[in-house]
Amino acid sequence: MRDPLAAKLNPVEVSMKSLWSDADAESYVAKYAPQGVNRDLALRVYTTRLLGGDPRLVLHGGGNTSCKTTVDDLLGEAVEVLCVKGSGWDMGDIEPAGLPAVRLAPLLKLRKLEQLSDEDMVDFQRGNLMTSSSPNPSVETLLHAFLPHKFIDHTHSTAVLSLTDQPDGDAICREVFGRKMGYVPYIMPGFALAKKAAEVYEQDPSVEGLILFKHGIFTFAETARDAYERMIAHVTSAEQRLEKGRKTLVAAAGLPKAPAALAEVAPVLRGLLALDRGDGEFKRWVMDFRASPAIRAYVDGAELGRYSQQGVVTPDHTIRTKNWPVVLPAPEAGKIAPWAEAAKTAIANFQAGYHAYFARNNARSASKKTELDPMPRVALVPGLGLFGIGASAKDAAIAADIAVNTVECISDAEAIGSFQPVSEDHLFDLEYWSLEQAKLGKGGEKPLARRIVVVTGGGSGIGAATAKAFAREGAELAVLDRDLAAAQATAKGCGGKALGLACDVTDAQAVRAAFDSVVERFGGVDVVVSNAGAAWQGTVGEVDDAVLRQSFELNFFAHQSVAQNAVRVMAAQGTGGVLLFNASKQAVNPGKNFGPYGLPKAACLFLMKQYALDHGKDGIRSNAVNADRIRSGLLTSDMIASRSAARGLTEKDYMGGNLLGREVTADDVADAFVWLAKASKVTACTITVDGGNIEASLR
Repeated sequence: MRDPLAAKLNPVEVSMKSLWSDADAESYVAKYAPQGVNRDLALRVYTTRLLGGDPRLVLHGGGNTSCKTTVDDLLGEAVEVLCVKGSGWDMGDIEPAGLPAVRLAPLLKLRKLEQLSDEDMVDFQRGNLMTSSSPNPSVETLLHAFLPHKFIDHTHSTAVLSLTDQPDGDAICREVFGRKMGYVPYIMPGFALAKKAAEVYEQDPSVEGLILFKHGIFTFAETARDAYERMIAHVTSAEQRLEKGRKTLVAAAGLPKAPAALAEVAPVLRGLLALDRGDGEFKRWVMDFRASPAIRAYVDGAELGRYSQQGVVTPDHTIRTKNWPVVLPAPEAGKIAPWAEAAKTAIANFQAGYHAYFARNNARSASKKTELDPMPRVALVPGLGLFGIGASAKDAAIAADIAVNTVECISDAEAIGSFQPVSEDHLFDLEYWSLEQAKLGKGGEKPLARRIVVVTGGGSGIGAATAKAFAREGAELAVLDRDLAAAQATAKGCGGKALGLACDVTDAQAVRAAFDSVVERFGGVDVVVSNAGAAWQGTVGEVDDAVLRQSFELNFFAHQSVAQNAVRVMAAQGTGGVLLFNASKQAVNPGKNFGPYGLPKAACLFLMKQYALDHGKDGIRSNAVNADRIRSGLLTSDMIASRSAARGLTEKDYMGGNLLGREVTADDVADAFVWLAKASKVTACTITVDGGNIEASLR
């Protein structure tokens, strides 16, 4: 994703520009017409996407848009409706279904009420949907309804928030926007805000929009283009104001000249964040690191402890990032142990502060709340950058994106004054607001959620099947293969934010670099499937030394290199881990002329046991899967054909030549690896997956 801060380094590049295109607008109308979508809604989708595509305006489900139009009901009667962004939809890729139609007349009648609970508001809006299967309309639906305009746009513009989040934000905004905008004091989203916004508009119906202090900006018009371009124009005015009389953040004294490497810091931090559930189980987090000159200027600032702890730039962000980041000490190269102790203290202090924050605000709350987990979602590290923290790579990336946006907004606010968001009580009300919590969704996590899994030889065969099996169980995947295109293809098939890397596992430096890349991407490593291998043949008494050594390099020493790097990372995390090796029938029941393959595989099998023996005390489990006759890069179609013919069998009978008479697939082997990853009290174990071969059975 493009770093929205990169543009801030060059003021010429930050000015908003209208991206409206008549041709593109008409293409949306033509595209959706066959689906029964009218012109108003098609244009609403078009400009919503224009707004949602710019992170300076909207991030991860934030903001909302609407249009008032007419549709036919089931009786063919025309009904005036409000099409407004639905919960769970993102403005950047919204479709017509993401703008559910709500009957407008009943919504307008609500304005005569003195008060309306959030729950009743949601029920009423849902009860007036034209289609019962539609998503819940935005929590700001009534604000859109009570304003009379056909098209209404709402964003959390970074530039506008930098102006409003000031002690004198009201005066600054009135200076910038004058009488072109109305000014709404901070009120939590819902019925009360909708009524107040309408009142402000009615005091001067000539305004082009509304500034919602410490919240965002609305613009409106009778056409989609005018509403959109008014948003661009007013945000541009805010950006231009931010370029006047700027002061820069002052760097802190005493930052290390040689900061510790990201790959060294990340797993230590990830381990410190993990919650020990007992019996060797941990609640882990996935991390997403960001750095840029602007981020470094922010996290290296002398007053970081002040401006970073004021709160979020708009309360909508609190459900993703909590209200404050944890500020960690600056890590120095060669001194990671003392840094870890200081970071541990900082995280403990963050948790204690969160408990106290919850207690004092829950005490004043009319309805008592259940405390959310007290772990930070953003970590600021002077000398390095920032980490987004989440239950998945996606959640961590969202937290990081919002943190980057926060850096920009606070940096701009500090450049012209001082950052001052809404007060703590308002932040608490938003964080524990049931309607905001609903945005995060419900449902249990998959069994291997929060785990980071590395699969070598993942470009095809057993490796590819194993990577996809782990992805289905909720793990975050890093796929390593000599063939970068193959690794990336498997990673793409795993969905989410899986990583595909080129890595020759016989090159120790390449293996270390690959593990460092995984750590830099996700924060650490929990499970490694050391799968890469190849079968060399030859009569052992005659085989060339070079062939045997080549096989040992891939089928033994590469496994050792992979396992060593995995243990290096797992030890830094301190939360245990899992090593899984792809052994072979040849390790137990050698075949004629397969000594060059079977000998290193036998050594690999005992390597697995040695890791179990030496690192069980560290909570690291080590197991293997003993598979046979799997269609893969080792057992190619040509090899199957030749070996079947040599034994006078059909290919089907050859591949099913086991006690069960069934062909064993790569997916069957993948299932065994997944089971071993889940089996928290199994180590030094070899599972045989071959349909039954007494000669190759273990015990």
